[in-house]
Amino acid sequence: MTTVRLESVRKEYGADVVVDDVSFEAQEGEFLVLVGPSGCGKSTTLRMIAGLETITAGQLRIGDAVVNDVAPSARDIAMVFQSYALYPHMTVRENMAFALVLRRLPRPEIDARVRDTAAMLGLDAVLDRTPRQLSGGQRQRVAIGRAIVRQPRVFLFDEPLSNLDAKMRVQMRREISALQRRLGVTTIYVTHDQVEAMTMGDRIVVMHKGRIQQIDTPLGLYDRPRTLFVAGFIGSPAMNTFAVRVDAAAAGAVSLVAEDGALTLAVPGARGERLRALAGRRLVLGIRPESLYLEGSPRPARPMVPLRLTLAAVEPLGNEALLYATAGAREITARVAPQPLPRAGDAVDLLVDVERVHLFDADTEERVETRD
Repeated sequence: MTTVRLESVRKEYGADVVVDDVSFEAQEGEFLVLVGPSGCGKSTTLRMIAGLETITAGQLRIGDAVVNDVAPSARDIAMVFQSYALYPHMTVRENMAFALVLRRLPRPEIDARVRDTAAMLGLDAVLDRTPRQLSGGQRQRVAIGRAIVRQPRVFLFDEPLSNLDAKMRVQMRREISALQRRLGVTTIYVTHDQVEAMTMGDRIVVMHKGRIQQIDTPLGLYDRPRTLFVAGFIGSPAMNTFAVRVDAAAAGAVSLVAEDGALTLAVPGARGERLRALAGRRLVLGIRPESLYLEGSPRPARPMVPLRLTLAAVEPLGNEALLYATAGAREITARVAPQPLPRAGDAVDLLVDVERVHLFDADTEERVETRD
């Protein structure tokens, strides 16, 4: 198995810097996901690993070798693109075998690899069909099979599921994850979909404007986002955020007060005391929708503080409900358990799990740690 290591990698197009000082390592056998919005540099980073883009500065290592100037065909990697990139005039069998034919492998070995890979991907019955005779999911399996038969040291995936419908995306992400675990090949996967990233990756690299924001496990990103961008990008619905200041009376309770005055959140106990040191500092308060509860609903045995809000809309979803409430001009989203729900226009008390709220510096947008 093989590691992939980027060391201060930079990519420029003229005066435009699209990847800036990117460093990370995909460990042996790891499923590493690069995620971020369109234009963040994730696909460019992947293409530099593949050798399809030159590196302006920094080093790329595959295994122990620096491969900045190594041709793509000599890097022993296989890439699956967003478009299936199948040859329309070739059968499934011929598409999967094409790279092996170019390498002049013996025909019996080619046939054996194609047959074994087709069985692994459930393509046995369609080997003699052309791509136009396949469904989208089958075409994606052929594209993956074409990569597998090469038996590369590294798999690269560039948004491979974006052309599939929602149901097929769920199925294919399970299949790709299971296949990667079975093969144990180091894999780097690019997506803009944070649900794909959270459900598939052993670790996730979050990128924004060409730079890495955070590298962590899915749970680590969710529970302790390092920047305000990560906090808003990871999680659906997105985290509620408010510009606040710390109101810390000499001997009274410590509160977080919204700059527009529409929201005040008391913070009791040890965490409140730790906030005293931040009095006068400009902060951003983050509350995940899952950290808000209706009175009477099941909730953790931790300190809860009520917020009086006006309910703007209710979306019952069966297993849960989304509540959209307002505090002044600010909308707050809550994800609550199914139960008798208030109606739009009602005043409601949403209970905040104050041990689970997040704080960020308003200027640097970096996490301010006040939790145990």
